[in-house]
Amino acid sequence: MFTKAVNLILLLVFTGSAILAQVPTKWRGPNGNGVYNDTGLLKKWPASGPEIIWHFDGLGEGHSSPVFANGAIYLSGMEETTGYIYVLSTAGGLKWKVPYGEEFHESYPGSRSTPVIVGDLLYIYSGLGVLTCMDANNGDVKWRKDVFKDFDGKNIRWGVTETPVVNDDLIYITPGGKKDNVVAMNRFAGDLVWSSPGKGETSAYCTPLLIEFPSRKLLVTHTADHIIGIDAKDGKMLWSYPQTNRWQVHANTPIYYNGGLFCFSGYGQGGVKLELTDDGSSVEKAWFNDKLDNRIGGMVLIEGYLYGSGDNNRQWRCVDWKTGEEKYVSTDIGKGVTVAADGMLFCYSERGELALVEATPAGFNPTGKTKVELGSAQHWAHPVVNDGKLYLRHGNTLIAYKVK
Repeated sequence: MFTKAVNLILLLVFTGSAILAQVPTKWRGPNGNGVYNDTGLLKKWPASGPEIIWHFDGLGEGHSSPVFANGAIYLSGMEETTGYIYVLSTAGGLKWKVPYGEEFHESYPGSRSTPVIVGDLLYIYSGLGVLTCMDANNGDVKWRKDVFKDFDGKNIRWGVTETPVVNDDLIYITPGGKKDNVVAMNRFAGDLVWSSPGKGETSAYCTPLLIEFPSRKLLVTHTADHIIGIDAKDGKMLWSYPQTNRWQVHANTPIYYNGGLFCFSGYGQGGVKLELTDDGSSVEKAWFNDKLDNRIGGMVLIEGYLYGSGDNNRQWRCVDWKTGEEKYVSTDIGKGVTVAADGMLFCYSERGELALVEATPAGFNPTGKTKVELGSAQHWAHPVVNDGKLYLRHGNTLIAYKVK
């Protein structure tokens, strides 16, 4: 009896590990919303800023974030005009790198999309619209799709920045064509499962959001002039809502919570909260705030309040999720990216400022600041919190800060 019990426990442990290994990584954390699960983090930094544990300086050009899987760190970058996958140890050493093809090398050159790791498979979407599936252990190519040639899509002004969404056996991507506007493919072979015409608009730099309702899975994304909701099983467009701005840039993944969906864009457009029906089949507007016009830095929802900065409206703001009422406005640091963990905001400005801020509607009160001096080019990549460390990519450099 004892032996059987031990064998059952071991089976459950191994089964649980196998299931966990098949959970896809996501851009902006485990739930794709910029909120990380780490606890016990520092509530205040030393005057000199958090300790830099290590940094790796050979990433080439790029704006993507790191993801963690298989005991390693995966990133994308560009050398000359070729995109590479870089795999680092958790101690900051290069384990291996492999090219995946030509990358976007015009205005703001470098890799855009963050790799997605699911067990032994890796998916990377280039700024030129090529989706590649690779072996996550060595980079061997399993299959490849030129999304603009194989479907009827086309590239956009600054190159696609979308990170693919993987769920079960499917991978979702937005070609932005008239016919093949959003598609789902079998992630093991690259075969088309369904194609949705959506609104027939170009893609808009947006990584989609997948919401699971009891009766369906809903895929939500921005295209050039609309927010669209698509049934993830068959590609049927269930609803659309107008959202446009000067350059048709809508790079922020929407935020979903408890029936509410917040969608926001820069260049002065702002953000709208939509209320979804119980099955996700339709929406109606709850409130709109034109000051919440973050362009590429995301926002976070913490205990009923939205936090983030604007674009044309350069201030940092806290807004009540239910009502849209503003709780504070601050110009303590420049506009930029925000992620969160353990009740704290990690705010990274386009000027290279990195601040630790308590997530409270009482005010924007930094409890730590530092300046990101390492790295190159724009301060745009979204930081990641993992295992008590804050990982920040600045161009050719990945920095690991001790924040626990």
